Parts: sequence; structure tokens; C-alpha cells
Amino acid sequence: MDTSILIQTFIAVFVLADAVGNIPIILVLTKGMTPEERNKVIDKAIIVAIAVLLLFAFAGQLILNYLEISMASLRIAGGLLLLLISLQMLRGQLDTPIIEEGRDVAITPLALPLLAGPGTLTTVMLLMSKSQNPHLGVVLGIVGAMFVSWLILRLANYIQNWIGAEGEVIITQLLGFILAALAVEIGSNGIRELFFK
Repeated sequence: MDTSILIQTFIAVFVLADAVGNIPIILVLTKGMTPEERNKVIDKAIIVAIAVLLLFAFAGQLILNYLEISMASLRIAGGLLLLLISLQMLRGQLDTPIIEEGRDVAITPLALPLLAGPGTLTTVMLLMSKSQNPHLGVVLGIVGAMFVSWLILRLANYIQNWIGAEGEVIITQLLGFILAALAVEIGSNGIRELFFK
């Protein structure tokens, strides 16, 4: 197993899932629910997010081959996408989802796109292609990151009271900065591969 792939996957998925930053949204989505009902929603959302990420990680390459898209082009596009998301995090411009009555909030918007958004899907597919046998590292990285996110979301009420509004802003800014650096790295690798072979 490639440990570096595992670590990169864990960090990327955890940062993009942004469990801490999503705590206020989780509390709004589950407003009026009992703690047991909120925990069931979080459990379902995490399971759906893991399933979607694993499906995209393994089937993503088939989609690329069918559409005749090179991995270098995907790396550049993925880097730009992640950079846009990180800039939104840094500038506090992430949109709050609109809640519709009768919708299963565990699937949307909690699992998709909050926990497993387009940036996360692109990232796991890119990481899956980075080495000859990265499958176990990517799978464990996804599951590990989602498990930590699950723990954080399960403690949403306590964490919100503990870190306060200012602490949440600081953590979101820090995660946005790390994501921006990761975006530049992915994009620059794609540029080198595409133009400087």
C-alpha cells in the first residue's frame, strides 16, 4: 500500500468535506430533530458520501477514456476547481443550500454536494491515477476521512458551542489555505505533463 497516497487522500477528502465548516448547515438542516434523529441523518449521509466517492474513484477512469479526456487536462481542471472552492472558503462566500420540504436532507444537500462535492470527486479520481497500485490507499483514505468527519458531525452541538463563531471562521480559513496549496500542486503537475513532456 502506498502510504503517501493514503495520507494525500485523507487530507484532501477531509478538507473538502469541511465537517467543521458545515456544522452550522447541519444544525439548520436538522433543526427540530431529536439527537437520535439527527444522528441517523448524519449516519446515512456519511454512508452515501462514501459510496459515491468510491464509485467515482473506480469508475472515473472509464468515463475519461470514453470521453477521450487526458489525465493532464483533468488535473488542470481539477486544480482550477479546487482553487475556486478554496477561494470561496477564504472569502466566506460558500452558499448555504436551500432546504425544500419533503426532501431527504441526508442525501441532498448533506451527502451531495456538501460532503462529496465535485471537487472531492475529481480529487479521488486524480489520486487513484497517481501510482500503479493506489487502490487500497485511496479507499482507506476516503473511509478514514469520512469517519473523522462523521465523528465531528456527531458532536456538532458541542463543537459549535466550544469553538464559537470566530473559531469556526478561523478553521474554515485555515482549511481553505491548505486546499489552495493542494489545488496549485495538482494544477501545476497537469500543466507540466501537458506542455512539458
